[in-house]
Order: sequence, then C-alpha cells, then structure tokens
Amino acid sequence: MDTPDSRKTPIPGVDRRTFIKVGGAAGIAAAAGGLEGVLAARRAPAYAQGMELHWVRWNDFIPECDTLLKTQQVPEASKALGAKITLETIGFNDLQPRITAAIQSRAGADIFMLYYNWPQLYASALVDVSDLAEAVAKEQGGFYDVFKPSFQVGGKWLGMPHSIVGNTIAYRRSWFKEVGYEKFPDTWDEVRKAGAALKKKGKPWGQTLGHTFGDAPTWAYPVLWSFGGAETDRSGKKVVINSKGTIESVKWMQAFWKEACDEGGLAWDDSNNNRAFLAGEISASLNGASIYIVAKRQKDRIKDERGEPMVQDIDHAFFPFKGGAGQFPLYFSNGHGIMKYSKNQKLAGDLLRWLHKPENFEKWFETASGYSVAPTKSWEKHAMWDKIDKPLQIFRTAARDTRIFGFAGPSTAKSTEVYSKYVIVDMFAKAVQGGKAEDAVKWAEGELKKIYEG
Repeated sequence: MDTPDSRKTPIPGVDRRTFIKVGGAAGIAAAAGGLEGVLAARRAPAYAQGMELHWVRWNDFIPECDTLLKTQQVPEASKALGAKITLETIGFNDLQPRITAAIQSRAGADIFMLYYNWPQLYASALVDVSDLAEAVAKEQGGFYDVFKPSFQVGGKWLGMPHSIVGNTIAYRRSWFKEVGYEKFPDTWDEVRKAGAALKKKGKPWGQTLGHTFGDAPTWAYPVLWSFGGAETDRSGKKVVINSKGTIESVKWMQAFWKEACDEGGLAWDDSNNNRAFLAGEISASLNGASIYIVAKRQKDRIKDERGEPMVQDIDHAFFPFKGGAGQFPLYFSNGHGIMKYSKNQKLAGDLLRWLHKPENFEKWFETASGYSVAPTKSWEKHAMWDKIDKPLQIFRTAARDTRIFGFAGPSTAKSTEVYSKYVIVDMFAKAVQGGKAEDAVKWAEGELKKIYEG
C-alpha cells in the first residue's frame, strides 16, 4: 500500500514550493475546474491527506454480497466520504488470527469484521461506537437481544452490529419422504431414525465437527442446550457441564454420528457441506440459506438425480422442538469493530454509518436474500420477505431467539475463549471417535475449569 508521502509528488506544471504550500488543505470538488480549481481554492486532493481506510471482512457465502460491496458500495462510499476505502475479504477461519496479530502489532486494518461476541475478547483494542450503535438502533427498531450481551462491554458498544446468519437444517424433501417423513422430524430421536434410514440408502446427513467457525459450533452448542447441558451456572464462574443433560447430548451425538452421518465430516470446514449437498451426496445439513440460494441462482447447472433443478427439492427446518429442554439455536451474529490503533477512527465511524443508512443497507440486505438478516428488528417488515421463496421465509424472524456462548452465565471473554478453542465442539468430536461419553464430558469439564475457574 502506498504511504501518504509517496503519493505527494509534484504535479507537472506546478513547482515544489507551490505544491507543498497547498498540500496541507483537505478535499477537492470536481466542479472546481481540475488543477486550477484546486489551486484557487487552496485545497489539495483528499487522497493526498492520507485519508485511506482498510476494511477486512470474510469471504461471504453469498458471493453476490461481496461483489456488491466491492464494485458498487465501496466506490460510492469512497466518493461520499472523500477517502480511499479498500475492502479486503479473507477466508472465514483466517479472520481471528488476522485480528489477533493486528492487535499484537498495533498495525493493520482500521475496521475488522467481528464474529459472535468477539468484542468481549478484544475489548481493550476496540473503539467505543455507542453513539453510532444507539442511533441506528433507535432509527431501525432496536437490535435483536443477542447483540447487547455480545457487543456491549461495560455499558459501551465496542462493535457495530451488522447482521445475523440464521442457520437451519437444509434437507432434501423428496428423500425424507422416501423413508416415511412427509415433514421434517420434530424430535431428536426421530431425526436419528430418519438419518439412519437415509444413510442406509447412501444418502447420509452431512455435518462438521471440525475446527471451523460456523457450522461446527452452531451444531454442537444447540445440541448441548437442547438436552439441558450448559457450560456454567448463572454466575458464569462455576462450571456445570458435567451433568446428566450433557452426557445425554453426547450419547445422542455418538449414535447419530455412527448411524446417520458421513463420518468424514470430522475434517470438514464450513464449505464442505455446501459442496456435498449441491453435489447430491448428502440428504441434510445444518446451514444458512446459502445452499438454497446458490442452487436457485445456478438452477440450470445444479440438478437432482432426475435432471430437475435441485432447488425445487430443498427445504429448511429448525432444530427439533419437542422433548428435551427446548429449542435453543446459536446463529452467526456479527458486526464490525474499529481498532484503537487506527489513525482514521472518525472516518471508520463515518463508513459504518454510511453502510447502515437504510438506502445503502437495503441493497446489501436484498442481495443476501435471507441468508444474512439485519441486526435490527424493523427489517422484518421489509417488502423483500413477501417476495422471496417460501423456503427462505423461515429466516424472517429467526434472529429473535438465538443464544450466545456462555449459557447459562453471561457472555464474557472467557466464553469466547472456550469457543475459540473449540472445547464444546471437541467434546462431541472426541466422543464420536470412540470411548465413553462420560470421559469426553470429563475432559471438557477440565478444559472449562482452566478457563472459567483458573
């Protein structure tokens, strides 16, 4: 990246003394008449002032969202704010190492995408954006409940909520009918039975229990919660994971994994199940709306075994809701954080405000088509929901009910550390590879005590 000094080279026809003299002023208006207008107004081009902003996000599972940002909205924002804005997208599992390295070196992007409750973990490195967050919340119906415990630290908003990916179970409707299920099963036992019948027909369930940021934890934590398991008590200080409910959840996972799943899922990341589903290799998988949306947008290429567009046979279902302790999803809530080391904190805040103006956010929201929903409640009323396909309408209100790490205690930096170290995911992964459920739970208890009670 160019440095500000490397860009301040004299313009042909202007001597160095004149260039330096006018170089300290800000801004340029195109209508002012080019170089003559700049000199007359005693202002230099904005880019010469070092007004640059580096913004890092994930590679979106809806590629069109990245295309919209990079080819339309970043150029529009650059023009509106009079600054050079660079958006860099990186692998979804590469973001946490990148932000950690930037904080340690106090150098890097000005704005980072933040997952789940990362503001709790990186609180000392993030700028207070309360004014911005509260203004957007007031204007757009208030944030969903998941954001206050995850993005607010000590009463301050240390991240600007951006969106939520509402994971549900994508499944092949006709395949489930083949094994006797006209609708998706509503208990964990029936999910296991349906999955076992499908695996016998060469159509297994596809799931990951690997070290990947999304599908593994959003599968493991809800299974734990649904059977009554929890990391800590309400204080967040006492580890209570070694319980009857947790052991039952692990025993269920062991049986389900062997009887119903593609056991290669232990090594999958968040994209393997998408590819396997669209290739007709698996019958179901916990996922966002991306499988459906990609199948629809590529319906001429992605076909089922009869040669018909696969999208016609895809539906979505929530976790089973009957029996157990209840239905408690973990969705991918996310946002953006401005780094304290940034020299352009105000500009970074201006960009986030620009992104969340309704007329700008709407374009991104519609492009996401239900895969990512807004962080605020007023968008549930948007006209898009009445136009999109019925299988996608399930995501309209999905964000109302999501939990966050740490349950039943508060969502703290310690609960984020547990997530980042994949303790809950690994508890299930260890169990499905052999051994007793009780041993896997005892191992997890030890790891949690090191973090919560150590």
